Amino acid sequence: MTTAAPDLPPRTQPEPVTLRQAFWVWLRIALLSFGGPAGQIAVMHRILVEEKRWIGEQRFLHALNYCMLLPGPEAQQLATYIGWLMHRTRGGIVAGVLFVLPGAVAIMALSWIYVLYGRVGTVSALFFGLKAAVLAVVLQAVVRIGSRALRSGPARLLAAAAFVLIFFAGVPFPAIILGAGILGWCSARRGSTAFRGGGHGGAKGIIVADADTLLGEELPDHAHPRWQETLRTALVWLALWLTPVAALVGVLGPESVFSRIATFFSTMATVTFGGAYAVLAYVAQQAVQGYGWLDPKEMLDGLGMAETTPGPLIMVLQFVGFLGAYRDAGGLSPLLAGTLGGLLATWVTFVPCFLWIFLGAPFIERLRGNAAVAGALSAITAAVVGVVLNLAIWFALHTLFRATIPVAAGPIRFDAPVLHSIDPAALLLALAAAYAIFRTRAGVITTFLATATAGLVLHGLGAIG
Repeated sequence: MTTAAPDLPPRTQPEPVTLRQAFWVWLRIALLSFGGPAGQIAVMHRILVEEKRWIGEQRFLHALNYCMLLPGPEAQQLATYIGWLMHRTRGGIVAGVLFVLPGAVAIMALSWIYVLYGRVGTVSALFFGLKAAVLAVVLQAVVRIGSRALRSGPARLLAAAAFVLIFFAGVPFPAIILGAGILGWCSARRGSTAFRGGGHGGAKGIIVADADTLLGEELPDHAHPRWQETLRTALVWLALWLTPVAALVGVLGPESVFSRIATFFSTMATVTFGGAYAVLAYVAQQAVQGYGWLDPKEMLDGLGMAETTPGPLIMVLQFVGFLGAYRDAGGLSPLLAGTLGGLLATWVTFVPCFLWIFLGAPFIERLRGNAAVAGALSAITAAVVGVVLNLAIWFALHTLFRATIPVAAGPIRFDAPVLHSIDPAALLLALAAAYAIFRTRAGVITTFLATATAGLVLHGLGAIG
């Protein structure tokens, strides 16, 4: 049943908003954006749809659907999309940059603290506690995504197939997502609703009609596709993205750590579909096992940082780039190299996000209500459940066990835990974090603070190093 926001008359048109006024709203959203993509999207929905009524429910969901089909962090791209709808390219840049800025500053500061003091007992104990909570938060992401995506037998079967393919057979993540998208597209084109999922879960029964919002139902003038403008947009943002990459490879050579960071994260920006948790599964595999920039426990530490700071969860990539350059500084001081590596990873991760939005949004706005696009999205989301489950198990193996062994039999290859290497303290904290999140409905920040404090207490008692 459709209802209007209870504190606003149903047909009152909101007052026009200037870019200066929008700046403060986007900054507020950025500072409140904790808890991963689901929490960030819910914050945007509450402020932009229910409170400010800049955009209606259906238009919000349409923009979100497009952003979920893109590689990269969907929450930051959604902010950029709505900012662009409101105030053209300048509005998109303001919204997108502000969404990233607080987290970038916080992660950089924490990266410095980590490399300077991470081996100190108290700091190590804090991160020990955070890692236990990270496992519970990723499991919560599996449940959240699955509850809205796996509404049918085919969707559940697709999620299970995605998990088996990536965990046991090592099928590349982009291939799984591409296959799921094609399957969903073809299914919807035939009139099937097999992969139809639910909404994003942010509305809580309050639905604001597009006609009752500042943007209304019509296309803004700048949202009409114009090929000359499209070409100019592509050239500008491709240059901003790829010119630094080409310069680094040309000057430093392809084997330089900075060249590798630039090319790896640029490649990642084009192939990592399905949201932040799915991206992390791919990055963890490549950065840990491929490049050796950090070990699994450090990847968990970085994710703990990103979970407890505002902004996109994918800001953990700045930490990965920081450690990679810090440990291969060449002629630079390690801290300077790490800082440059972290900023470089951030640049090549987020600049493509602006390209995808500014290039595609004018065309996507014309596709509101397209069943085939919605079918592809729903199938991809179902496959992502399996991918995120893979990430949760990967984290569990490296959080709860001190050792794993590789298993290989024909095409099947995976890491199995050494059962007697289980860490009792990590298991206890992980179970406590899961109880807090799933049973008492404790917030992410509250859970992280509790497990970090528990880590300090265990350190004080001598239970952990």
